[in-house]
Amino acid sequence: MITIKEATTNKDLKAFVKFPFSLYKDSKYWVPPIVKQELETFNKDKNPIFKDAEARFFLAYNNDELVGRVAAIVNWLEVNKQQIKKMRFGWFDFIDDLEVSKALLDTVEAIGKEHQLDYAEGPVGFSNLDKVGVMTEGFDSIAPMITWYNHPYYIDHYIEHGYTIEKEYSESKFPFENVKPEAFKKAQELIKRRYKLRALKFTKTEEVMPYADRMFDLFNESYASLSSFVEITDVQKEYFKNKFISFVNPEYIKFVIDDNDRLVGFAIVMPRFAEALQKANGKLFPFGFGHILKAKKNSKDVIFYLIGIHPDYQNKGVHAVIFNEMYETFTEKGIRTCYRTPELEDNEAIHKIWKHFDPVVYKRRKTLRKNL
Repeated sequence: MITIKEATTNKDLKAFVKFPFSLYKDSKYWVPPIVKQELETFNKDKNPIFKDAEARFFLAYNNDELVGRVAAIVNWLEVNKQQIKKMRFGWFDFIDDLEVSKALLDTVEAIGKEHQLDYAEGPVGFSNLDKVGVMTEGFDSIAPMITWYNHPYYIDHYIEHGYTIEKEYSESKFPFENVKPEAFKKAQELIKRRYKLRALKFTKTEEVMPYADRMFDLFNESYASLSSFVEITDVQKEYFKNKFISFVNPEYIKFVIDDNDRLVGFAIVMPRFAEALQKANGKLFPFGFGHILKAKKNSKDVIFYLIGIHPDYQNKGVHAVIFNEMYETFTEKGIRTCYRTPELEDNEAIHKIWKHFDPVVYKRRKTLRKNL
Protein backbone atom coordinates (compact mmCIF):
# COMPACT_ATOMS: atom_id res chain seq x y z
CA MET A 1 0.00 0.00 0.00
CA ILE A 2 1.30 3.47 -0.91
CA THR A 3 1.21 6.12 1.81
CA ILE A 4 1.88 9.81 1.29
CA LYS A 5 3.68 11.83 3.95
CA GLU A 6 4.18 15.58 3.90
CA ALA A 7 7.82 16.57 4.41
CA THR A 8 7.74 19.11 7.23
CA THR A 9 10.89 18.43 9.24
CA ASN A 10 14.52 18.95 8.25
CA LYS A 11 14.93 15.18 8.19
CA ASP A 12 11.97 14.79 5.85
CA LEU A 13 13.21 17.53 3.50
CA LYS A 14 16.65 15.97 3.38
CA ALA A 15 15.01 12.66 2.42
CA PHE A 16 13.07 14.57 -0.26
CA VAL A 17 16.27 16.04 -1.72
CA LYS A 18 18.24 12.81 -1.54
CA PHE A 19 15.64 10.45 -3.02
CA PRO A 20 16.96 10.85 -6.61
CA PHE A 21 20.43 9.84 -5.41
CA SER A 22 19.12 6.32 -4.90
CA LEU A 23 16.73 6.36 -7.89
CA TYR A 24 19.57 7.28 -10.27
CA LYS A 25 22.51 5.66 -8.50
CA ASP A 26 23.30 3.53 -11.56
CA SER A 27 22.83 6.32 -14.14
CA LYS A 28 25.81 7.76 -16.03
CA TYR A 29 23.71 10.73 -17.15
CA TRP A 30 21.95 12.05 -14.05
CA VAL A 31 23.63 15.08 -12.45
CA PRO A 32 23.15 15.41 -8.68
CA PRO A 33 22.35 18.78 -7.12
CA ILE A 34 24.34 20.19 -4.24
CA VAL A 35 22.24 18.99 -1.30
CA LYS A 36 22.82 22.10 0.80
CA GLN A 37 21.76 24.42 -2.03
CA GLU A 38 18.69 22.34 -2.83
CA LEU A 39 17.60 22.46 0.81
CA GLU A 40 18.02 26.25 0.78
CA THR A 41 15.77 26.42 -2.29
CA PHE A 42 13.01 24.84 -0.22
CA ASN A 43 13.70 26.93 2.89
CA LYS A 44 10.93 29.47 3.39
CA ASP A 45 13.25 31.71 5.40
CA LYS A 46 15.96 31.83 2.72
CA ASN A 47 14.18 31.69 -0.65
CA PRO A 48 12.20 34.91 -1.27
CA ILE A 49 9.95 33.16 -3.79
CA PHE A 50 7.89 32.14 -0.76
CA LYS A 51 6.77 35.75 -0.36
CA ASP A 52 4.68 35.25 -3.50
CA ALA A 53 4.31 31.47 -3.64
CA GLU A 54 3.70 28.51 -1.43
CA ALA A 55 4.93 24.96 -1.69
CA ARG A 56 4.32 21.68 0.08
CA PHE A 57 6.60 18.69 -0.28
CA PHE A 58 5.40 15.11 -0.27
CA LEU A 59 7.06 11.72 0.03
CA ALA A 60 5.57 8.43 -1.12
CA TYR A 61 6.31 5.27 0.86
CA ASN A 62 5.66 1.62 0.14
CA ASN A 63 5.69 0.24 3.66
CA ASP A 64 8.92 1.84 4.98
CA GLU A 65 10.63 2.27 1.61
CA LEU A 66 10.77 5.73 0.03
CA VAL A 67 9.54 5.35 -3.57
CA GLY A 68 8.63 8.85 -4.81
CA ARG A 69 8.42 12.58 -4.17
CA VAL A 70 6.69 15.71 -5.48
CA ALA A 71 6.55 19.43 -4.73
CA ALA A 72 3.09 21.02 -4.96
CA ILE A 73 3.45 24.74 -5.79
CA VAL A 74 1.12 27.70 -6.11
CA ASN A 75 2.67 30.89 -7.48
CA TRP A 76 0.22 33.56 -6.32
CA LEU A 77 1.68 36.18 -8.68
CA GLU A 78 0.63 33.91 -11.52
CA VAL A 79 -2.77 33.11 -10.05
CA ASN A 80 -3.83 36.57 -8.84
CA LYS A 81 -1.94 39.03 -11.06
CA GLN A 82 -1.99 37.10 -14.33
CA GLN A 83 -5.24 35.28 -13.63
CA ILE A 84 -3.65 31.97 -14.63
CA LYS A 85 -5.20 29.55 -12.17
CA LYS A 86 -2.48 26.93 -12.37
CA MET A 87 -1.48 24.33 -9.80
CA ARG A 88 2.23 23.83 -10.36
CA PHE A 89 4.18 20.73 -9.45
CA GLY A 90 7.83 19.80 -9.78
CA TRP A 91 10.69 17.78 -8.36
CA PHE A 92 8.50 14.84 -9.33
CA ASP A 93 10.37 11.54 -9.16
CA PHE A 94 9.10 8.02 -8.68
CA ILE A 95 9.84 4.37 -9.22
CA ASP A 96 8.19 2.66 -12.18
CA ASP A 97 4.94 1.95 -10.36
CA LEU A 98 1.71 3.60 -11.52
CA GLU A 99 0.25 3.41 -8.03
CA VAL A 100 3.11 5.55 -6.71
CA SER A 101 2.90 8.27 -9.36
CA LYS A 102 -0.89 8.36 -9.11
CA ALA A 103 -0.83 8.80 -5.34
CA LEU A 104 1.56 11.73 -5.66
CA LEU A 105 -0.41 13.39 -8.48
CA ASP A 106 -3.68 12.85 -6.62
CA THR A 107 -2.16 14.78 -3.71
CA VAL A 108 -1.17 17.67 -5.99
CA GLU A 109 -4.58 17.75 -7.66
CA ALA A 110 -6.38 17.78 -4.31
CA ILE A 111 -4.45 20.90 -3.27
CA GLY A 112 -5.29 22.53 -6.59
CA LYS A 113 -8.97 21.85 -6.07
CA GLU A 114 -8.80 23.23 -2.51
CA HIS A 115 -7.48 26.50 -3.97
CA GLN A 116 -10.12 26.43 -6.74
CA LEU A 117 -7.48 26.34 -9.46
CA ASP A 118 -8.34 25.34 -13.00
CA TYR A 119 -5.57 22.91 -13.91
CA ALA A 120 -2.34 21.28 -12.81
CA GLU A 121 0.84 21.60 -14.88
CA GLY A 122 4.27 20.10 -14.42
CA PRO A 123 6.98 19.43 -13.99
CA VAL A 124 7.82 23.08 -13.39
CA GLY A 125 9.51 25.04 -10.63
CA PHE A 126 8.56 28.21 -8.83
CA SER A 127 9.58 30.55 -11.67
CA ASN A 128 11.19 30.79 -15.11
CA LEU A 129 14.67 30.48 -13.61
CA ASP A 130 13.88 27.02 -12.24
CA LYS A 131 14.10 23.69 -14.03
CA VAL A 132 11.27 22.70 -16.35
CA GLY A 133 9.89 19.74 -18.25
CA VAL A 134 9.93 15.95 -18.25
CA MET A 135 12.55 14.67 -20.67
CA THR A 136 11.22 12.64 -23.59
CA GLU A 137 14.35 12.39 -25.76
CA GLY A 138 18.06 12.46 -25.05
CA PHE A 139 18.36 9.92 -22.27
CA ASP A 140 21.87 8.95 -23.38
CA SER A 141 23.48 12.33 -22.73
CA ILE A 142 24.42 14.03 -19.48
CA ALA A 143 21.93 16.54 -18.17
CA PRO A 144 23.14 20.09 -17.52
CA MET A 145 22.92 21.32 -13.92
CA ILE A 146 20.00 23.56 -14.91
CA THR A 147 17.65 20.80 -16.13
CA TRP A 148 16.02 17.72 -14.67
CA TYR A 149 16.97 14.24 -15.81
CA ASN A 150 14.44 11.43 -15.64
CA HIS A 151 13.90 7.81 -16.60
CA PRO A 152 12.15 7.10 -19.95
CA TYR A 153 9.09 5.65 -18.21
CA TYR A 154 8.08 9.00 -16.66
CA ILE A 155 6.15 10.30 -19.67
CA ASP A 156 4.08 7.10 -19.81
CA HIS A 157 2.94 7.69 -16.25
CA TYR A 158 1.73 11.20 -17.06
CA ILE A 159 -0.27 9.96 -20.03
CA GLU A 160 -1.71 7.02 -18.08
CA HIS A 161 -2.97 9.42 -15.40
CA GLY A 162 -4.83 11.62 -17.87
CA TYR A 163 -2.28 14.37 -18.49
CA THR A 164 -1.89 15.94 -21.92
CA ILE A 165 0.98 17.87 -23.47
CA GLU A 166 0.92 21.58 -22.59
CA LYS A 167 4.31 22.95 -23.69
CA GLU A 168 7.21 21.50 -25.65
CA TYR A 169 10.86 22.40 -25.25
CA SER A 170 14.05 21.51 -27.08
CA GLU A 171 17.70 21.63 -26.05
CA SER A 172 20.34 21.97 -28.70
CA LYS A 173 24.11 22.16 -29.02
CA PHE A 174 26.66 23.09 -31.63
CA PRO A 175 30.45 22.88 -31.91
CA PHE A 176 32.11 26.26 -31.51
CA GLU A 177 33.81 25.72 -34.86
CA ASN A 178 30.34 26.21 -36.43
CA VAL A 179 30.47 29.86 -35.38
CA LYS A 180 31.69 31.86 -38.37
CA PRO A 181 32.49 35.46 -37.36
CA GLU A 182 31.72 36.82 -40.81
CA ALA A 183 28.03 36.14 -40.03
CA PHE A 184 28.00 38.93 -37.42
CA LYS A 185 31.37 40.76 -37.39
CA LYS A 186 30.55 43.54 -39.85
CA ALA A 187 26.89 43.67 -38.88
CA GLN A 188 27.65 44.31 -35.21
CA GLU A 189 29.87 47.29 -36.05
CA LEU A 190 27.10 48.82 -38.15
CA ILE A 191 24.50 48.16 -35.45
CA LYS A 192 26.65 49.76 -32.75
CA ARG A 193 27.09 52.90 -34.85
CA ARG A 194 23.47 53.10 -35.96
CA TYR A 195 21.98 52.76 -32.47
CA LYS A 196 24.92 54.22 -30.49
CA LEU A 197 25.51 51.01 -28.58
CA ARG A 198 28.54 49.63 -26.81
CA ALA A 199 29.40 46.34 -25.19
CA LEU A 200 30.59 46.05 -21.61
CA LYS A 201 33.43 43.71 -20.68
CA PHE A 202 33.89 42.32 -17.18
CA THR A 203 36.81 40.64 -15.47
CA LYS A 204 35.52 40.62 -11.88
CA THR A 205 32.16 39.59 -10.46
CA GLU A 206 31.86 42.83 -8.48
CA GLU A 207 31.94 44.74 -11.77
CA VAL A 208 28.76 42.95 -12.85
CA MET A 209 26.71 43.66 -9.74
CA PRO A 210 25.82 47.34 -10.44
CA TYR A 211 24.09 46.16 -13.64
CA ALA A 212 22.46 43.01 -12.23
CA ASP A 213 19.14 44.57 -11.21
CA ARG A 214 18.80 46.15 -14.64
CA MET A 215 19.48 42.76 -16.18
CA PHE A 216 16.56 41.20 -14.30
CA ASP A 217 14.34 44.13 -15.29
CA LEU A 218 15.29 43.52 -18.91
CA PHE A 219 14.69 39.80 -18.44
CA ASN A 220 11.16 40.62 -17.31
CA GLU A 221 10.56 42.91 -20.28
CA SER A 222 12.04 40.67 -22.96
CA TYR A 223 10.32 37.45 -21.84
CA ALA A 224 6.94 38.90 -20.80
CA SER A 225 5.20 37.75 -23.99
CA LEU A 226 6.03 34.06 -23.50
CA SER A 227 3.17 31.84 -22.39
CA SER A 228 5.08 30.41 -19.43
CA PHE A 229 6.43 33.68 -18.03
CA VAL A 230 6.16 34.80 -14.41
CA GLU A 231 8.02 37.99 -13.53
CA ILE A 232 11.02 38.13 -11.22
CA THR A 233 10.22 40.42 -8.28
CA ASP A 234 12.61 42.90 -6.66
CA VAL A 235 13.17 40.71 -3.62
CA GLN A 236 13.93 37.71 -5.83
CA LYS A 237 16.58 39.66 -7.76
CA GLU A 238 18.90 39.81 -4.77
CA TYR A 239 18.48 36.10 -4.16
CA PHE A 240 19.23 35.13 -7.76
CA LYS A 241 22.22 37.46 -7.91
CA ASN A 242 23.80 35.67 -4.97
CA LYS A 243 22.75 32.22 -6.13
CA PHE A 244 23.80 32.34 -9.79
CA ILE A 245 26.25 35.09 -10.61
CA SER A 246 29.03 33.68 -8.43
CA PHE A 247 28.88 30.50 -10.55
CA VAL A 248 29.50 32.44 -13.75
CA ASN A 249 32.85 33.55 -15.06
CA PRO A 250 32.48 37.37 -15.24
CA GLU A 251 33.97 37.36 -18.73
CA TYR A 252 31.02 35.16 -19.79
CA ILE A 253 28.52 37.90 -18.90
CA LYS A 254 27.88 40.29 -21.78
CA PHE A 255 25.87 43.49 -21.55
CA VAL A 256 25.03 45.94 -24.33
CA ILE A 257 24.08 49.51 -23.39
CA ASP A 258 22.96 52.58 -25.36
CA ASP A 259 24.31 56.12 -25.19
CA ASN A 260 22.04 56.82 -22.19
CA ASP A 261 23.61 53.89 -20.30
CA ARG A 262 20.35 51.93 -20.68
CA LEU A 263 20.76 48.17 -20.84
CA VAL A 264 19.34 46.93 -24.15
CA GLY A 265 20.74 43.40 -24.36
CA PHE A 266 22.46 40.78 -22.23
CA ALA A 267 23.68 37.21 -22.28
CA ILE A 268 24.85 34.95 -19.50
CA VAL A 269 26.88 31.88 -20.33
CA MET A 270 27.92 29.32 -17.74
CA PRO A 271 30.71 26.75 -17.77
CA ARG A 272 29.36 23.22 -18.04
CA PHE A 273 29.47 21.90 -14.49
CA ALA A 274 27.77 18.53 -15.11
CA GLU A 275 30.82 16.27 -14.75
CA ALA A 276 32.10 18.29 -11.78
CA LEU A 277 28.76 17.91 -10.00
CA GLN A 278 28.80 14.18 -10.64
CA LYS A 279 32.21 14.01 -8.95
CA ALA A 280 30.98 16.18 -6.07
CA ASN A 281 28.00 13.82 -5.58
CA GLY A 282 25.92 16.38 -3.74
CA LYS A 283 28.59 17.73 -1.40
CA LEU A 284 30.69 20.88 -1.59
CA PHE A 285 33.13 19.63 1.05
CA PRO A 286 35.70 18.27 1.29
CA PHE A 287 36.31 17.93 -2.47
CA GLY A 288 33.19 19.08 -4.32
CA PHE A 289 34.06 22.77 -4.23
CA GLY A 290 37.40 22.00 -5.81
CA HIS A 291 35.79 20.09 -8.68
CA ILE A 292 33.42 23.01 -9.34
CA LEU A 293 36.18 25.63 -9.23
CA LYS A 294 38.25 23.55 -11.63
CA ALA A 295 35.32 23.31 -14.06
CA LYS A 296 34.66 27.04 -13.77
CA LYS A 297 38.24 27.75 -14.74
CA ASN A 298 38.96 25.03 -17.27
CA SER A 299 35.71 23.76 -18.83
CA LYS A 300 35.83 23.79 -22.62
CA ASP A 301 32.05 23.42 -22.84
CA VAL A 302 29.62 26.25 -22.07
CA ILE A 303 25.87 26.66 -21.62
CA PHE A 304 23.97 29.68 -22.88
CA TYR A 305 21.87 30.23 -19.79
CA LEU A 306 20.00 33.47 -20.52
CA ILE A 307 19.85 35.90 -23.40
CA GLY A 308 17.53 38.88 -23.60
CA ILE A 309 16.99 41.85 -25.89
CA HIS A 310 14.86 44.88 -24.99
CA PRO A 311 11.57 44.88 -26.96
CA ASP A 312 12.55 48.21 -28.56
CA TYR A 313 15.65 46.56 -30.03
CA GLN A 314 14.35 43.14 -30.98
CA ASN A 315 14.81 42.29 -34.67
CA LYS A 316 17.47 45.01 -34.94
CA GLY A 317 20.49 42.72 -34.77
CA VAL A 318 21.65 43.48 -31.22
CA HIS A 319 22.38 39.78 -30.73
CA ALA A 320 25.19 40.21 -33.30
CA VAL A 321 26.99 42.49 -30.83
CA ILE A 322 26.62 39.87 -28.11
CA PHE A 323 27.79 37.06 -30.39
CA ASN A 324 30.86 39.02 -31.39
CA GLU A 325 31.81 39.55 -27.75
CA MET A 326 31.23 35.88 -26.97
CA TYR A 327 33.20 34.80 -30.03
CA GLU A 328 36.26 36.72 -28.89
CA THR A 329 36.02 35.34 -25.36
CA PHE A 330 35.39 31.75 -26.46
CA THR A 331 38.28 31.86 -28.94
CA GLU A 332 40.60 32.99 -26.16
CA LYS A 333 39.30 30.28 -23.80
CA GLY A 334 39.46 27.47 -26.36
CA ILE A 335 35.77 26.59 -26.06
CA ARG A 336 34.74 23.44 -27.94
CA THR A 337 30.97 22.97 -27.54
CA CYS A 338 28.08 25.35 -26.87
CA TYR A 339 24.87 24.09 -25.24
CA ARG A 340 21.52 25.84 -24.95
CA THR A 341 19.01 25.58 -22.15
CA PRO A 342 15.44 24.35 -22.82
CA GLU A 343 13.65 26.71 -25.19
CA LEU A 344 9.96 26.70 -26.05
CA GLU A 345 9.35 25.13 -29.43
CA ASP A 346 7.04 28.02 -30.34
CA ASN A 347 9.63 30.70 -29.49
CA GLU A 348 10.48 31.46 -33.11
CA ALA A 349 12.50 34.57 -32.24
CA ILE A 350 15.06 32.65 -30.21
CA HIS A 351 15.37 29.89 -32.81
CA LYS A 352 16.15 32.44 -35.52
CA ILE A 353 19.01 33.85 -33.44
CA TRP A 354 20.87 30.54 -33.53
CA LYS A 355 20.12 29.33 -37.03
CA HIS A 356 23.50 30.34 -38.51
CA PHE A 357 25.33 27.99 -36.12
CA ASP A 358 23.59 24.81 -37.33
CA PRO A 359 22.52 23.63 -33.88
CA VAL A 360 21.46 20.03 -33.34
CA VAL A 361 18.60 19.18 -30.98
CA TYR A 362 19.85 16.55 -28.55
CA LYS A 363 17.11 16.61 -25.91
CA ARG A 364 13.39 17.28 -25.87
CA ARG A 365 11.11 17.76 -22.90
CA LYS A 366 7.50 18.67 -22.19
CA THR A 367 5.23 19.94 -19.50
CA LEU A 368 1.85 18.27 -19.16
CA ARG A 369 -1.47 19.42 -17.77
CA LYS A 370 -4.72 18.08 -16.42
CA ASN A 371 -7.90 20.02 -15.86
CA LEU A 372 -9.10 20.06 -12.29
